[in-house]
Amino acid sequence: MINFNYENEFSLENEEAVAKWLSEVILSEDKKEGEINYIFCDDEYLHKINVEYLNHDTLTDIISFDYSLGNELNGDIFISVERVQDNANDFKVSFEEELKRVLVHGILHYCGYKDKGDEDEVLMRSKEDEKIVMFHVEQ
Repeated sequence: MINFNYENEFSLENEEAVAKWLSEVILSEDKKEGEINYIFCDDEYLHKINVEYLNHDTLTDIISFDYSLGNELNGDIFISVERVQDNANDFKVSFEEELKRVLVHGILHYCGYKDKGDEDEVLMRSKEDEKIVMFHVEQ
């Protein structure tokens, strides 16, 4: 089950469509969906987590805690809405596009994809692009 939680004023307009898409992404990677919690917050909230749990004194757009068991994906994914907006501006894409990238990024980490080395980062970006194309909103 995919859950959305809010620690700020932000809220997804289409939770059901986003959850359905993320479930499809999980299946497309031959994984099982466990319990995945998205927590939307601001820079200050995520910075505190970054310092406290990862000992990184920097701003970031996403932190994921992976509690997966075998092939079943479970975890908590914290997203700074402020960072997503700033990154969207920096990369000259819409907020919605950058948000989709960050949402799927956490899932891809749980699927085993990394992004620390150049080669891993290229693969991660390619997978993000592939999965973003899967997103559909029924009209």
